[in-house]
Amino acid sequence: MRAILVALLVATPSLLLPDTGTDTAQLVVVLAILASFMTFIEYYGQYPSIVEFRFAPPFNRIKFIGLASTVFLLTVILRGAHDPTGWSLFLTQLGDGLGRAIDFPYSPVRLVVLMMPPDADEALVTSVRTAAGLSYTISIVMIFVFITAVRLFGWPLRNGAFNVWVNLPLFDPTGGGDVLYRLKRDAGLNIVLGSLLPFLIPAAIKAASDLIDPISIANPQTLIWTMTAWAFLPASMLMRGVAMSRIAEMIEDKRKRAYARAEAEALHSA
Repeated sequence: MRAILVALLVATPSLLLPDTGTDTAQLVVVLAILASFMTFIEYYGQYPSIVEFRFAPPFNRIKFIGLASTVFLLTVILRGAHDPTGWSLFLTQLGDGLGRAIDFPYSPVRLVVLMMPPDADEALVTSVRTAAGLSYTISIVMIFVFITAVRLFGWPLRNGAFNVWVNLPLFDPTGGGDVLYRLKRDAGLNIVLGSLLPFLIPAAIKAASDLIDPISIANPQTLIWTMTAWAFLPASMLMRGVAMSRIAEMIEDKRKRAYARAEAEALHSA
């Protein structure tokens, strides 16, 4: 089921948007099959190889719902430009309102808008602002939902025993140094990068405008995936940082309890 959902996610823009070229459709089919196959292999195996927190729901479920919602809603909005419906008009107005609300000086959305060349078409700038506002809002909601799960619902202990090494397959416990220190360091790094990337990515593209033409996002599928990646990847890093910080907190608490128990036993034996 997960593999099918991932394939549908990859194929959604091509399935819903009009005027999808034959070459684009063929490429999307290949990517959808590849993503579906990789997902099936990952979840079919007893132990994960890439996906983190596989046995600690709802971490990956929140990420997938946020990603799928962003792709689907942006696709509906851009489809509505050619085939407007009540639903697409509502989403367009919602995205435009969110984009204008977040489009204040030095905000990530303002930087995305400024990334566009001065002679860009006003309709394209509006579409970019709408897509940026909606995708960034979804990413913020995704982060707050996960933080709520951590702070109010006791993630991940609510689901039973938590195995650090199974849920963090990319984290090497033998890499040197104290595991607790490395978890805290990686958590801080992910949180900092996740916070800064929405600002740094548009600035980097603007600085490299001689090599990268921002006007190319006039293509609907390019716009969808660009805005989705711009909002989702930093949010995903922030969630990973919060999760690793929580794991470090759990390990630290367990160590304190073990030390306190050892001291109590030593005093009792003395």
